[in-house]
Amino acid sequence: MQKLTITIDGPAGSGKSSVARRIAEVLGYVYLDSGAMYRALALKALERQVPMDDEARLVALARDTHIELRPPTSEQAATGVKNRVFLDGREVTEAIRTPEVAQAASRLATIAGVRAVLVAEQQRAGAGGGIVMEGRDIGTVVFPQAELKIFLDATPEVRAERRWKEHREKGEAMTVEEVLDEVHERDKRDRERKVSPLVRAADAVLVDNTGMNVEETARLVVMLAREREKEVARAAGKE
Repeated sequence: MQKLTITIDGPAGSGKSSVARRIAEVLGYVYLDSGAMYRALALKALERQVPMDDEARLVALARDTHIELRPPTSEQAATGVKNRVFLDGREVTEAIRTPEVAQAASRLATIAGVRAVLVAEQQRAGAGGGIVMEGRDIGTVVFPQAELKIFLDATPEVRAERRWKEHREKGEAMTVEEVLDEVHERDKRDRERKVSPLVRAADAVLVDNTGMNVEETARLVVMLAREREKEVARAAGKE
């Protein structure tokens, strides 16, 4: 049966990464974390002290950067790592998971030239189907022809609580109120940016997981994927 391209878009804290990884595990698909690519480039820019408002240098940096995503080791997977991330051949899986890198990545994502470079890389990585990719414009820009598109969302308060727990597990001292402010700021930036703003694709299924955990959310999407696989097979005359 033909494997699908599954896209999962949504705002910060909606659980995209955890849900996408679980879906890939159940379906036997490859999980690709698009945000990790922006984080890796952001890390490189920070290390080289390239200002986040110097678009020309950032675009040039993106063109001169090689980012590779690989499946995690069993030990890494046990700690919640979703992809091993390599930046110009150097593993940066842990280094890209800091608040500073996250904020820089969010700013990089507003630059058209940077997005063009990384979108091409994402399309190359996902060619052929059998993938689950999550982000903020995967269903609208990266894979507009994907067979199954999901828009994952939850209330800002629930999303902030999830993010706060992530910070706490990493030993980062932040209050829930601070994280909620951060979530609102990210939402505003993502939805109002001129290049590929966060929007729900017209053919995306809206999944509000405010009252659902990762396993429940993944189970719902897997059910939708199984039905879509059958529809695609029938359309291709295989059933």
